[in-house]
Amino acid sequence: MTAELRARGGGGEDCQVLLNQMKEITGIQDSAFLLAALKAADGDLMEAVTFLTEDPAPEPVQNPAAAEPSAWEGSAVGKQLPQDVGASPAPHNQDNLHTANTVRPPESPKAPAAERDAAERPQDTHSAENKNRSKRKRCEVWGENSKQNDWRRAGDWPVGMKNIGNTCWFSAVIQSLFQLPEFRRLVLGYSLPQNVIESCHSHTGKRNIAFMQELQCLFALMLGTWRKFVDPSAALELLRDVFRSAELPQQDVSEFTHKLLDWLEDAFQLTVNVTSLGDKSENPMVQLFYGTFLTEGVHEGNTFSKIETFGQYPLQVNGYRNLNECLEGAMVEGEMDEATASQSVKYGQERWFTKLPPVLTFELSRFEFNQSLGQPEKIHTKLEFPQTIYMDRYLYCNKDLIQMKREEMKRLKEKMVTLQQKLERYMEYGSGPARFPLPDMLQYVLEFVATKPAVAVSSAQSSQTPLLHCQAKPNVLDVLSQPNGIQERTDTRTEHEAFFVANSSPQQSSSMELQPPVSPAELSERPAPHVVSREELSLVQTCLQRWRNEIEQDVQDLKESIAGINLSIEQMYCDPLLQQVPYRLHAVLVHEGQANAGHYWAFIYDQPRKRWLKYNDISVTESSWEELERESFGGLRNASAYCLMYISDQVSPVGADEDEGPEARQFQKEVEALSPELRHYIQEDNWRLEQEAEEWDEEQSCKIPQMEPSPTSELQDLSSESGPEQSSVCEQSVHSLSSEHARIAKEQTAKAIANTADAYEKNGVEAALYEAFHEEYSRLYLLSKETPTPQNDARLQHVLIYFLQNNAPQQVVERTLLEQFADKNLSYDERSISIMKVARAKLSEIGPDDVDMEEYKRWHEDYSLFRKVSIYLLTGLELYQNRKYQESLTYLVYAYQSNTKLLLKGSNRGVSESLIALYRRKCLLKLNEVAASLFVSCEESHVSEGVSILNELIIPCMHLMNNLEISQEDLDAIEVMRNRWCSYLGREDMDAKLQMKLGELLPRLLDGSTEVIVLKEPPKIRPNSPYDLCSRFAAVMESIHGASAVTVN
Repeated sequence: MTAELRARGGGGEDCQVLLNQMKEITGIQDSAFLLAALKAADGDLMEAVTFLTEDPAPEPVQNPAAAEPSAWEGSAVGKQLPQDVGASPAPHNQDNLHTANTVRPPESPKAPAAERDAAERPQDTHSAENKNRSKRKRCEVWGENSKQNDWRRAGDWPVGMKNIGNTCWFSAVIQSLFQLPEFRRLVLGYSLPQNVIESCHSHTGKRNIAFMQELQCLFALMLGTWRKFVDPSAALELLRDVFRSAELPQQDVSEFTHKLLDWLEDAFQLTVNVTSLGDKSENPMVQLFYGTFLTEGVHEGNTFSKIETFGQYPLQVNGYRNLNECLEGAMVEGEMDEATASQSVKYGQERWFTKLPPVLTFELSRFEFNQSLGQPEKIHTKLEFPQTIYMDRYLYCNKDLIQMKREEMKRLKEKMVTLQQKLERYMEYGSGPARFPLPDMLQYVLEFVATKPAVAVSSAQSSQTPLLHCQAKPNVLDVLSQPNGIQERTDTRTEHEAFFVANSSPQQSSSMELQPPVSPAELSERPAPHVVSREELSLVQTCLQRWRNEIEQDVQDLKESIAGINLSIEQMYCDPLLQQVPYRLHAVLVHEGQANAGHYWAFIYDQPRKRWLKYNDISVTESSWEELERESFGGLRNASAYCLMYISDQVSPVGADEDEGPEARQFQKEVEALSPELRHYIQEDNWRLEQEAEEWDEEQSCKIPQMEPSPTSELQDLSSESGPEQSSVCEQSVHSLSSEHARIAKEQTAKAIANTADAYEKNGVEAALYEAFHEEYSRLYLLSKETPTPQNDARLQHVLIYFLQNNAPQQVVERTLLEQFADKNLSYDERSISIMKVARAKLSEIGPDDVDMEEYKRWHEDYSLFRKVSIYLLTGLELYQNRKYQESLTYLVYAYQSNTKLLLKGSNRGVSESLIALYRRKCLLKLNEVAASLFVSCEESHVSEGVSILNELIIPCMHLMNNLEISQEDLDAIEVMRNRWCSYLGREDMDAKLQMKLGELLPRLLDGSTEVIVLKEPPKIRPNSPYDLCSRFAAVMESIHGASAVTVN
């Protein structure tokens, strides 16, 4: 879409069209402001909309430092559970080509030239464009600042789909279908005999076969690619004739889905015709997506009945609150016609499903044509839908029962209308234009009767007026300085004021809250009876009070009756007999914008992971039902669902081997079951990815001014530390570091929860969480105060020990510990799950004013880096003891570099710098001896190996040491190594060729200030748990402590 909009953005008329679309999407009417945004976005409509609609991030708040263990009260855990936990909407990604560019997948192995030619449309432009796209340099595709994480798939995490120009609608539909295992199996297993392909001469048949083969290739890549997202260009090429306009409004997207199913049905019908000519009932697409319904009705006195087939069932949204109401409105149309009511002729119709498909798709009509504007408009009203819907009430087999319930429902609604009208007569009483609640009117009369004449106003009442004035009118500055104004002022009343309010009459309290302050003169001028005897006053007050009580009771009875009817209506279809045909929500396709412009994405339930995922072009992220509600129900902003896909129990969620392992293993089995051509297609694409990665690495290595591991790689290494269950890279990319640290400590957390059995049984889940939180905090605090020994570093045991020893803010410490108890991996038993839910609820209460999330993130990043330094140090020392000096040096150099960053923030942030420096120096000297010995051996292979060690390890390491604050010991070591090589100059036992090679090496060895330093990062290390890490640390330190005089602080 970007290129197209830019191409047409130059003309005044086209520019006005874009401005009109932006006005509809954003609601902003200032043309100059919109034009400025459009220019800033370089003509990209959706990018300009993003500029105008995205909210700025809140500013961080600073927090005090941590102290000794605090009591439960006042901590993050001590807050009350929220009544309605909400979350702000996630930022929304618009169509953007810049983030989606990637190399086009290799040519499909199954699309022969004859079939492509059969499309009978000009393709020269497209083929030239594809050829140019495949020849682009990789750096143009990935961008100058790309990281491997940006384009490489994370483990078995689902892949995204590239937006190649306003094709988000295609991505949303295809991703929803691909995540249906049965549909995926049918597409990937599709094959036709060669004679059937050759005998197909129609344009439509050839097009359908070609599209089916391209869809196969796309699905194969989505299954087995190593890329983070795939390119659907080849399949979309075949759609250009059908959808010539790139601007697809919602109705056209629905049309695309209809056509897609038609094409697939026709393609599979070719396979059915091989055995059962013309039998559509055997078509797998018909079996999976199509159902039937019966329509019965009366039209102008004549009854009729017919059976129809449906694929996507259309539903009107306007005028309905939820999906069941939409369905009820679609199934029952028309009422008794008043003109023919005397003849008892019914006018209307009912629909009943006679067969439901395994995949039930509802198409929500969210647009209507505005006659005055002459264009379609989107309906943004809220429409709720459930995660599970029971279809029993719409089935023909339950017709008699449902008709009875509909009659009962109709009777209840009529009764409700009658009761509401009665209640309205009480609450809007009067004969004039102004109407008031009758109980209030009687109360006003009571107050009038009880008011004394002006002469009876006492001085005591006047003396109370200043106090009344004080209560009713707070200081303006106090109100403005508090977010909750009146509420906080009420909470901070003095004891005397609170006593006065508590002992004042209801009329006085009401007056203070609702009436402005009045002077004594105004009090004395209020209307009052001129003459009233005590007997009259008593009689009137008695009657009015009795009438008021009677009316209040009538109102209460009416409200209770209405509430009871409401409950009966809500529970009308909760009969267990009507909950036998459940359908689970599989996918929600969302549209944001107006009827003629916008963006599409999909929420799809991932059955193996038991969570919702959001598919937004190339981005696939973990989501939640709460986020889905916010972005799909409508009513809040311009985003709402336009298609709902439900599946029955007949649709296998993860295939036949659900119990055999996670989704990664299932996907691997599906890849292995593919045809040889498709497997080769995947392998070829993955090989191309590796080639591109190598080219990228080479380019990046040329740009490194000094050896610095990237933050991405640091986080990636450390997020893999907690064992096999966390080794999935997809988990690393989705969860924050704090969640990762919670998972690392889950065994300790589980033990803390296990110790709360008594508190849980006696006092409930909150008491158990309180006890576990307090005991775990105390345990970790005591560990943080223990004197360290050379064989023990308590910081490796738990993130909070590291935080406490480095005086992290108290809010950071408490949130980290609470997040530990909110970890989803604690689902061991009922107690763990209950504690986890309460902890998660309390965690959701903590807002940006309570914890500075940027600071929180930095603390967790520091601990991740500390663990990485420790792992590299331990690995380097173990390799050194095993005389593997080349591998050891790389780990020790990286440990030193990363540790230096930590020590800049505090002496206790990292590990012993002197220990790393000592063994880095020892390893370097040993390696230099090896390289020198190989060089002087004069054997060509040994000489080459020695030169390689010198160039790839020794020289880069020496120069890195020189770039930092170097110790005298390191300077002496470097001098020893240089002298060793200089001593070989002019040796008579070395031939001229070797002397020439030495002459080339020495300048780099003696002065490397002008050259680029390149040192490859060591392989990833994945220890299993904190206990294993501590055990390794103890073993290595004991060995070192016994073998050398080094003191480890």
